[in-house]
Amino acid sequence: MYPSDLKYTRDHEWVRIDGAQAHVGITDYAQKQLGDVVYLELPDVGRTVNKGDVFGTIESVKAVSELYSPVSGEIVEVNGRLAEKPEAVNTDPHGSWMIVIKVADPAGISDLLDAQQYTDLTK
Repeated sequence: MYPSDLKYTRDHEWVRIDGAQAHVGITDYAQKQLGDVVYLELPDVGRTVNKGDVFGTIESVKAVSELYSPVSGEIVEVNGRLAEKPEAVNTDPHGSWMIVIKVADPAGISDLLDAQQYTDLTK
């Protein structure tokens, strides 16, 4: 159910590692828990985040939730189109990246979950 080319956090973010960069979004499980997404607040490019830091918020008709950085590094890109059409998270959660982080410490990726571990977590 969860793409095997992604890594996952216990906070329900997904991570796609592309060399020294990490694309980050939320999982299908997370979007189902939220319901209809209506607003997305994303950080500024250039901001430095540490693993576990809040980098933004996502709001649905049910709740507002914080988004957590799965790795440490500098935010080098923000998906402005997604901020304008946040409902895309509901229709394509694993294709709707929110931010791109230039990873500061590649070793920080090692404790992310693979697809099977994440599936087990969400059972």
